[in-house]
Amino acid sequence: MARIGIIGTGSMGTLLVEALLEAEALQEEEIFIYNRSIQKAIHLQETYPDIHVMPSASRLAAVADTLFICVKPLQIPSLLEEISQSLRPSTLLVSITSPIKVDVIETQVSCKVARAIPSMINQTLSGPSLLSYGERCTQSDRNHLTSLLSFISEPLEIEEDITRVSSDIASCGPAFFSYLTQSFIDAAVRQTAISEEEATELATNMLIGLGKLFEQERFTLTSLQQRICVPGGITGEGIEVLKNETGQMFDHLFQRTHKKFYKEQKHIQESFYNKGRLS
Repeated sequence: MARIGIIGTGSMGTLLVEALLEAEALQEEEIFIYNRSIQKAIHLQETYPDIHVMPSASRLAAVADTLFICVKPLQIPSLLEEISQSLRPSTLLVSITSPIKVDVIETQVSCKVARAIPSMINQTLSGPSLLSYGERCTQSDRNHLTSLLSFISEPLEIEEDITRVSSDIASCGPAFFSYLTQSFIDAAVRQTAISEEEATELATNMLIGLGKLFEQERFTLTSLQQRICVPGGITGEGIEVLKNETGQMFDHLFQRTHKKFYKEQKHIQESFYNKGRLS
């Protein structure tokens, strides 16, 4: 029987539990959870009565074969200090956060370390997840984690230097494009007689159909634009506005997210130093 541990049952920890069970990748009794606010873990157990709620992070670390850390980045230094003595060399420790490098976590523990960044889209048992592996991971570890996440996503192994931008696209992207879609709807309501309900229904169904076109590989991003945007047509007028108005908008987006990313990295590194866990 697999023993999959999840520390942190907030948004992403809960997503992993729900998606892995819905996909039948795991049975309830194979999942062990812990949350600092124990009531959150108990609330999840009310929905899935056969999962195990553990009394502490260290107790969970001692029993899990694969352990997902789903806490906020700044909480990780303290958490690693708490569980480091409970981890076995065979344990696969999986961080879901981008600011802490895999090799940095490896310096704090004696077990194997990987990173897996999920996306909210994984609730639909689809969409990307991002994988990175430490030096102690074997091919068997890679196969295991890839296989597990394949039940709920399309895993992609990435290099460390593109972690942030990959996460911006795969994990933050749904929020970015939801915001753009809402702005699209709001403008339609302001400029025309359409109601918000009508515009929302049209835009939502358009996005669902757009995703299916790409899923079925009927078009690429470029070929779809070319197919719809006929010379002298109305779509072309709209595309020209987008070209002029968006400009370097996404360049600025990536600049801001990376600035925040590097700031978090610095704070986390300082936390490790303050605890005497880095020299």
